[in-house]
Amino acid sequence: MRLTVRTNLAMRALMFCAINADRTVRKAEIAEACNSSENHLGVVINMLGQTGFIETTRGRNGGVRLKVAPEALSVGQVFRVFEANVPFAECFAGSENHCPLTASCRLRGHLSVALEAFYSALDGVTLADLVRDNSGLRTLLELETA
Repeated sequence: MRLTVRTNLAMRALMFCAINADRTVRKAEIAEACNSSENHLGVVINMLGQTGFIETTRGRNGGVRLKVAPEALSVGQVFRVFEANVPFAECFAGSENHCPLTASCRLRGHLSVALEAFYSALDGVTLADLVRDNSGLRTLLELETA
């Protein structure tokens, strides 16, 4: 199993916002710290904003900040938003499924159970769990105060 780049960037951006919770951060700051292009990050930020995880402000003093408390945002919630439309295997791909075994194969049912267990495990992990008392992450992501 491999996460999409968008899911990975979403978690990086959320951790960046959580570490810098006392301020509005700019997309360029997140992109630099998270080793991402601003364009790719822009798509992720847009999706995070649409889900209500962050709030965005346009303009000269604009940027992004968490809209949800880190304690209330589970990693499972984020992963479901970004991974839900990515089929785990061909048999999950709807009209794109061309597997000749689909009608008789029992693997899909077991994969569904395993995927739900994966998401359920991540439901128990919050954004706060990832950043709380994490001095290494703080060193990497915290912006200097002006």
